[in-house]
Amino acid sequence: MHLRFVQVDAFTSEPYRGNPAAVCVLTHAMDDARMQSIASEMNLSETAFLHRRADRSFDLRWFTPSVEVALCGHATLASAHALWEAGQLAATEVAQFHTKSGVLTAVRAGDWIELNFPATPPEPCDAPDGLADALGVAPVFVGKSRFDYLVEVGGEDIVRNVSPDSHRLKQLPVRGVMVTSAATTLPGVDFVSRFFAPGSGIDEDPVTGSAHCCLTPYWSAKFGDREMLARQLSARGGELRVRLDGDRVRLAGQAITIIRGEIVG
Repeated sequence: MHLRFVQVDAFTSEPYRGNPAAVCVLTHAMDDARMQSIASEMNLSETAFLHRRADRSFDLRWFTPSVEVALCGHATLASAHALWEAGQLAATEVAQFHTKSGVLTAVRAGDWIELNFPATPPEPCDAPDGLADALGVAPVFVGKSRFDYLVEVGGEDIVRNVSPDSHRLKQLPVRGVMVTSAATTLPGVDFVSRFFAPGSGIDEDPVTGSAHCCLTPYWSAKFGDREMLARQLSARGGELRVRLDGDRVRLAGQAITIIRGEIVG
């Protein structure tokens, strides 16, 4: 088997920043175990697998090194970028993806790509046993979305300096945990976050589009704004333009191809 792939840095315009994803466009169906093995070999936070339908839309699935996930923003952004760059979609075509989270779309907006994702607002909840200790923070708010816990803390520096106990976080029955606060030192930025998902095989995800499906309605309600600029404060870092649109979230970011290659055998 020879399978071509590209590796794309998403939610950045600079090489070696943002969140890297591998994108594989399949010419025929592939079994789940093979896709999981390839994702484990890639060892990136997500590997995306695309298969074209007759109507020029695509089936899209996402795998971490250890599990399949139901929603992923940066690998969707990377997939759309790869399709346009390779000429598999015309520059003006909408990229349409059939996924475990319904139909998702991506459109080009100048140098940016805008994704249309379902909003997953958090419901307030009591912090589960061990969450605050595992993060080493004093939560201002704890909520739970469809996938994750959201923990608001008292400031940007707290987010920046969080050093969680990954083993303890791994015991929580969720995909991951986002830690967030309002931005205070970054010009033009409204809120910041970091995202930890050791239970999904990712100690820290560099830039997490799907987490912003939860963060966007949360901060929109607090600020009274529907359009915001978000920054994820991982070591690689990345920026997203986010907008609440009813029960949908518009996530915009940039992307750059870093590697083109072929999987053999």
